[in-house]
Amino acid sequence: MASAAHRVRVKLASGPSALAMVASRSVRRSSDILTGSERLLPAFLIVGAQRCGTTSLYQALSRHPAVIRSPLHREVHYFDNHYDRGLAWYRSHFPTRSRAERVRRTTGMDAVTFESSPFYLFHPLAIARIAEDLPDARLIVMVRDPIERAVSAHAHEVALGRETEPLERALELEPTRIAGEWQRMLADPTYTSVHLQHHAYVARGLYADQLDRAARFVARDQMLVIDAGDFFATPAPVYDRVLAFLGLEFTGYPTFARHNARATTTMPEHLRATLTERFEESDQRLAEWLGAVPSWRRGSSAIHPPLPSVHLDGAER
Repeated sequence: MASAAHRVRVKLASGPSALAMVASRSVRRSSDILTGSERLLPAFLIVGAQRCGTTSLYQALSRHPAVIRSPLHREVHYFDNHYDRGLAWYRSHFPTRSRAERVRRTTGMDAVTFESSPFYLFHPLAIARIAEDLPDARLIVMVRDPIERAVSAHAHEVALGRETEPLERALELEPTRIAGEWQRMLADPTYTSVHLQHHAYVARGLYADQLDRAARFVARDQMLVIDAGDFFATPAPVYDRVLAFLGLEFTGYPTFARHNARATTTMPEHLRATLTERFEESDQRLAEWLGAVPSWRRGSSAIHPPLPSVHLDGAER
């Protein structure tokens, strides 16, 4: 059997392009951090909720000629999981001011950049950090039927190997899994909770609690809440609202599509009935944020829009 050292030598000999790629990325990131002062910071962020169509909105907004998306990652996760890396590291993910100036000369519009990290809304510290570091940034929140969100989140975690339990058992385990995690994160800002990020299927669907908490740090007029059912059913007027909220000029509609949809399991009716009751009070409070009854409480017609589906990758959405 070949020794470990021999296997390493073979790997090095057979994969110089891969090693060069890693080295190149490292050098590029170091260079990006050093040029941080010459880079834009986001004018707005999509902060949640996970599995609520945030990628679909991200893709639509990325096609606006005045919007420059991050050249590296759509989900930076700075304000939740990587805050210890500092603002220079965060800036390194975004385009340069010189690129923004080229966009301005080409389009006549001031360029902006943004990111989308759906854990921000649920994370106990992220919104306060955003308010401190990006006080003028506007925040967009997307919500969907919290039952369907839970089912979709479970399928997502199973597909990525972070969940091994069937849906009903995972929901039963949730209270035990996440117990005390919130307090641990508040007590130790460096603590990362796998359960809170990946196994809070019901808790992450209690949108009103999260929005009310965010409003303690960010003015309500800096937050826009979008009903994913409405966005997928009639995307144009919702897109118009988003542009108005962001102060972006209308230049035409992009091609709207549903991104990162996943096949899900069927929820037993008794469990659906229990969750419908569990979410009722939260959904009633959510109506105040939406300015309308949530689409899933109006009936089923707006929940399953006939948009094409596009799968991208396994990120948090």
